Amino acid sequence: MMDATPAQSVSDQLGMFIPYLRRYARALTGSQTSGDNFAAASLEAILTDRSVLDGTDVKTGLFRVLYGIWASAGAPVEEGESGARAKAQRHLAKLTNNSREALLLYTIEGFNYESIGTIIAVEASEAEELVAIARHEMADSVTGSVMIIEDEAIIAMDIESIVAEMGHRVTGVARTRDEAVALGRADVPDLILADIQLADNSSGIDAVNDLLAELGQRPVIFITAFPERLLTGDKPEPAFLISKPYTEDQVISAVSQAMFFSSTETLHA
Repeated sequence: MMDATPAQSVSDQLGMFIPYLRRYARALTGSQTSGDNFAAASLEAILTDRSVLDGTDVKTGLFRVLYGIWASAGAPVEEGESGARAKAQRHLAKLTNNSREALLLYTIEGFNYESIGTIIAVEASEAEELVAIARHEMADSVTGSVMIIEDEAIIAMDIESIVAEMGHRVTGVARTRDEAVALGRADVPDLILADIQLADNSSGIDAVNDLLAELGQRPVIFITAFPERLLTGDKPEPAFLISKPYTEDQVISAVSQAMFFSSTETLHA
C-alpha cells in the first residue's frame, strides 16, 4: 500500500507532460503519426519499468526515454521523395549531430542545459554549444517570406521584428480570417505564423486552412495561450506550436524549424 501514492504521483505527472512529449516527438520526426508512435513507445517503456526514470525528475526522464528510443531506431525523420520534404532531408544531412534535438529541448520545451545533457547524454557545456550551433546552421540554411496572422498589435509588431531580424521578409500582418486570405492572395508567403483567436472572433485555424487550400501546402506555426487544448491526439495537429507568452528564442527556433522542414501539418476546426 505504501507504494501506491508515489506510483500515482508519477502517473499524474506523466499525464501532464504527454502533450509536450508528443509535440517534441513530432518536431523530431517531422510527422504527427511517427511522433505519436515514439511517444507511445516511451510511455510503454516507462509503464513496463519505472526504473528508467531513476536519477532524474519525471519530465526529464520521460524525454530521456523518448530520445533514447528514437536514437536507437536510427533517429528517423519522415522521408519525402520530392518537393519540400526531400529538400528538408538534404538540409538535415548537413546539421551537426544532436544540435537540432538540443535546440528543440532548449527553446520549445524549456529545458536548461543540464537537463538537455541528461536527455541526450552529453555534458551541460556541450548541450549549450549544440544549441548555439543549431541556431547558426538552421538560420543560415533557409530564408523566405513570412505572413503573420495576429490581432494583437503589440504582439504582431514584436513577431514581425523578430522574423525580419532573422533575415526573412514579412509579407504583412492580418487581423482576421478574411484579411489573411486577401493578404495571401496578394503576396504568397513561404511560411504562415498564425494566432488561433482573431480580432472578429474568426479562427486562425480556418484562415490557415483556407490559405493552404488556395495557395498549396507550406510551413505553418500556430501561436496559442492554451497549447494543451490543441495537443490532444484527436485530430490533425500542427507540427510547430508556440505557447503564449512566448520568448524570442521560441519564435526564432520555431520559424527556423518550420522553414527547415517545410512542415505542412495543420489543424482542422
